[in-house]
Amino acid sequence: MDNKKKLAIIGGFIVLFDEKKKKRLWSKRWFLERRKYSHMSLIRELQTTEPHDLHNFLRMDKEAFEILLQYVDPLIQRNTTHMREAVSSRERLIATLRYLATGRSVEDLKFSCAISPQLLGKIIPETCWALFMTLKNEYLKFPSSTNDWLEIANGFKRSCDFEHCLGAMDGKHIAIKNRLIAVRFFTIIRDFSAPFCLPL
Repeated sequence: MDNKKKLAIIGGFIVLFDEKKKKRLWSKRWFLERRKYSHMSLIRELQTTEPHDLHNFLRMDKEAFEILLQYVDPLIQRNTTHMREAVSSRERLIATLRYLATGRSVEDLKFSCAISPQLLGKIIPETCWALFMTLKNEYLKFPSSTNDWLEIANGFKRSCDFEHCLGAMDGKHIAIKNRLIAVRFFTIIRDFSAPFCLPL
Protein backbone atom coordinates (compact mmCIF):
# COMPACT_ATOMS: atom_id res chain seq x y z
CA MET A 1 0.00 0.00 0.00
CA ASP A 2 1.46 3.33 -0.94
CA ASN A 3 1.78 6.35 1.32
CA LYS A 4 -1.17 8.23 -0.22
CA LYS A 5 -3.59 5.41 0.62
CA LYS A 6 -2.20 5.14 4.17
CA LEU A 7 -2.62 8.87 4.71
CA ALA A 8 -6.16 8.75 3.31
CA ILE A 9 -7.12 5.90 5.68
CA ILE A 10 -5.57 7.67 8.69
CA GLY A 11 -7.31 10.91 7.70
CA GLY A 12 -10.63 9.07 7.42
CA PHE A 13 -10.21 7.63 10.93
CA ILE A 14 -9.37 11.06 12.34
CA VAL A 15 -12.47 12.62 10.76
CA LEU A 16 -14.64 9.73 11.97
CA PHE A 17 -13.21 9.96 15.49
CA ASP A 18 -13.73 13.75 15.67
CA GLU A 19 -17.36 13.42 14.58
CA LYS A 20 -18.08 10.89 17.33
CA LYS A 21 -16.51 13.01 20.03
CA LYS A 22 -19.17 15.13 21.75
CA LYS A 23 -18.38 18.74 22.32
CA ARG A 24 -18.52 19.74 25.97
CA LEU A 25 -19.99 23.02 27.06
CA TRP A 26 -17.75 25.50 28.84
CA SER A 27 -20.26 25.70 31.67
CA LYS A 28 -23.80 24.57 32.33
CA ARG A 29 -26.34 27.10 31.13
CA TRP A 30 -28.00 27.61 34.51
CA PHE A 31 -24.60 28.38 36.08
CA LEU A 32 -24.12 31.10 33.48
CA GLU A 33 -27.52 32.55 34.41
CA ARG A 34 -26.62 32.71 38.10
CA ARG A 35 -28.56 35.94 38.68
CA LYS A 36 -31.75 34.24 37.57
CA TYR A 37 -31.36 30.92 39.42
CA SER A 38 -29.40 31.63 42.62
CA HIS A 39 -30.67 32.52 46.08
CA MET A 40 -29.53 36.15 45.71
CA SER A 41 -33.01 37.38 44.75
CA LEU A 42 -34.35 35.68 47.88
CA ILE A 43 -31.67 37.42 49.97
CA ARG A 44 -32.64 40.83 48.55
CA GLU A 45 -36.29 40.16 49.38
CA LEU A 46 -35.50 38.99 52.91
CA GLN A 47 -33.36 42.07 53.58
CA THR A 48 -36.27 44.39 52.98
CA THR A 49 -39.27 42.41 54.20
CA GLU A 50 -38.24 39.57 56.53
CA PRO A 51 -35.13 40.37 58.60
CA HIS A 52 -35.84 37.45 60.97
CA ASP A 53 -35.77 34.98 58.07
CA LEU A 54 -32.59 36.60 56.75
CA HIS A 55 -31.04 36.08 60.18
CA ASN A 56 -32.08 32.44 60.07
CA PHE A 57 -30.67 32.02 56.55
CA LEU A 58 -27.29 33.68 57.21
CA ARG A 59 -27.08 32.92 60.96
CA MET A 60 -26.47 36.64 61.53
CA ASP A 61 -28.34 39.90 61.05
CA LYS A 62 -27.90 42.21 58.06
CA GLU A 63 -25.62 44.64 59.91
CA ALA A 64 -23.24 41.90 61.07
CA PHE A 65 -23.15 40.46 57.55
CA GLU A 66 -22.33 43.86 56.01
CA ILE A 67 -19.51 44.40 58.53
CA LEU A 68 -18.13 40.95 57.79
CA LEU A 69 -18.35 41.63 54.05
CA GLN A 70 -16.39 44.88 54.48
CA TYR A 71 -13.63 42.95 56.24
CA VAL A 72 -13.23 40.22 53.61
CA ASP A 73 -14.20 42.06 50.41
CA PRO A 74 -10.67 43.18 49.44
CA LEU A 75 -9.36 39.62 49.78
CA ILE A 76 -12.11 37.72 47.95
CA GLN A 77 -13.14 40.19 45.24
CA ARG A 78 -12.58 38.99 41.66
CA ASN A 79 -12.76 40.83 38.34
CA THR A 80 -15.21 39.99 35.57
CA THR A 81 -13.49 38.99 32.33
CA HIS A 82 -14.74 38.90 28.75
CA MET A 83 -15.12 35.11 29.17
CA ARG A 84 -17.46 35.11 32.17
CA GLU A 85 -18.94 37.16 34.97
CA ALA A 86 -17.09 36.86 38.28
CA VAL A 87 -18.83 35.61 41.40
CA SER A 88 -19.30 38.70 43.58
CA SER A 89 -17.81 39.01 47.06
CA ARG A 90 -21.34 39.01 48.50
CA GLU A 91 -22.19 35.72 46.76
CA ARG A 92 -18.88 34.19 47.85
CA LEU A 93 -19.46 35.10 51.49
CA ILE A 94 -23.08 33.91 51.47
CA ALA A 95 -22.12 30.57 49.89
CA THR A 96 -19.39 30.10 52.51
CA LEU A 97 -21.68 31.01 55.40
CA ARG A 98 -24.34 28.58 54.12
CA TYR A 99 -21.71 25.87 53.78
CA LEU A 100 -20.43 26.44 57.32
CA ALA A 101 -23.90 26.83 58.85
CA THR A 102 -25.59 23.86 57.21
CA GLY A 103 -22.76 21.41 56.57
CA ARG A 104 -24.19 20.76 53.11
CA SER A 105 -21.90 19.33 50.45
CA VAL A 106 -20.80 21.52 47.56
CA GLU A 107 -22.76 19.19 45.25
CA ASP A 108 -25.91 20.07 47.19
CA LEU A 109 -25.02 23.74 47.67
CA LYS A 110 -24.58 24.29 43.91
CA PHE A 111 -28.35 24.20 43.43
CA SER A 112 -29.10 27.12 45.73
CA CYS A 113 -26.02 29.17 44.79
CA ALA A 114 -26.02 28.37 41.05
CA ILE A 115 -22.24 28.03 41.27
CA SER A 116 -20.43 24.92 40.06
CA PRO A 117 -19.13 22.54 42.74
CA GLN A 118 -15.59 22.93 41.37
CA LEU A 119 -15.76 26.69 41.85
CA LEU A 120 -17.40 26.32 45.27
CA GLY A 121 -14.48 24.06 46.19
CA LYS A 122 -12.18 27.03 45.53
CA ILE A 123 -14.43 29.81 46.87
CA ILE A 124 -15.11 28.28 50.29
CA PRO A 125 -11.46 27.73 51.37
CA GLU A 126 -10.46 31.16 49.99
CA THR A 127 -13.27 32.88 51.89
CA CYS A 128 -12.55 30.93 55.09
CA TRP A 129 -8.90 31.96 54.81
CA ALA A 130 -9.96 35.60 54.28
CA LEU A 131 -12.28 35.41 57.31
CA PHE A 132 -9.48 34.02 59.43
CA MET A 133 -6.90 36.55 58.25
CA THR A 134 -9.15 39.56 58.81
CA LEU A 135 -10.70 38.45 62.12
CA LYS A 136 -7.82 36.64 63.82
CA ASN A 137 -6.31 39.59 65.68
CA GLU A 138 -9.53 41.10 66.94
CA TYR A 139 -11.99 38.23 67.34
CA LEU A 140 -10.07 34.95 67.18
CA LYS A 141 -7.50 35.56 69.85
CA PHE A 142 -5.91 32.42 71.18
CA PRO A 143 -5.68 32.42 74.98
CA SER A 144 -2.15 33.39 75.94
CA SER A 145 -2.06 32.38 79.59
CA THR A 146 -3.44 29.84 82.03
CA ASN A 147 -5.74 32.49 83.49
CA ASP A 148 -7.27 33.12 80.04
CA TRP A 149 -8.07 29.41 79.70
CA LEU A 150 -9.53 29.30 83.22
CA GLU A 151 -11.69 32.34 82.47
CA ILE A 152 -13.15 30.58 79.40
CA ALA A 153 -13.78 27.40 81.41
CA ASN A 154 -15.45 29.37 84.21
CA GLY A 155 -17.67 31.13 81.67
CA PHE A 156 -18.90 27.78 80.36
CA LYS A 157 -19.40 26.56 83.92
CA ARG A 158 -21.58 29.60 84.72
CA SER A 159 -23.60 29.69 81.50
CA CYS A 160 -23.89 26.01 80.52
CA ASP A 161 -23.05 24.12 83.71
CA PHE A 162 -20.22 22.22 81.99
CA GLU A 163 -17.01 21.89 83.96
CA HIS A 164 -13.60 21.82 82.27
CA CYS A 165 -15.12 22.98 78.97
CA LEU A 166 -13.25 25.33 76.62
CA GLY A 167 -15.72 25.62 73.75
CA ALA A 168 -18.72 24.16 71.96
CA MET A 169 -18.96 22.84 68.42
CA ASP A 170 -22.67 23.43 67.82
CA GLY A 171 -25.84 24.24 69.69
CA LYS A 172 -29.06 22.37 69.05
CA HIS A 173 -32.26 21.90 71.01
CA ILE A 174 -33.25 18.27 71.07
CA ALA A 175 -36.90 17.40 71.55
CA ILE A 176 -37.44 14.38 73.80
CA LYS A 177 -40.61 13.03 75.33
CA ASN A 178 -41.42 14.31 78.77
CA ARG A 179 -40.76 11.25 80.90
CA LEU A 180 -39.89 11.01 84.54
CA ILE A 181 -36.28 10.08 83.78
CA ALA A 182 -35.92 13.04 81.43
CA VAL A 183 -37.31 15.39 84.07
CA ARG A 184 -34.53 14.39 86.44
CA PHE A 185 -31.73 15.08 83.97
CA PHE A 186 -32.88 17.94 81.77
CA THR A 187 -34.64 21.23 82.25
CA ILE A 188 -38.11 21.03 80.73
CA ILE A 189 -39.53 24.11 79.06
CA ARG A 190 -43.03 23.48 77.65
CA ASP A 191 -42.36 19.77 77.20
CA PHE A 192 -39.16 20.54 75.32
CA SER A 193 -35.88 19.27 76.71
CA ALA A 194 -32.75 21.15 75.89
CA PRO A 195 -29.39 19.43 76.17
CA PHE A 196 -27.90 21.75 73.60
CA CYS A 197 -24.20 21.61 72.88
CA LEU A 198 -21.25 19.35 72.26
CA PRO A 199 -18.68 20.60 74.77
CA LEU A 200 -14.97 20.54 73.99
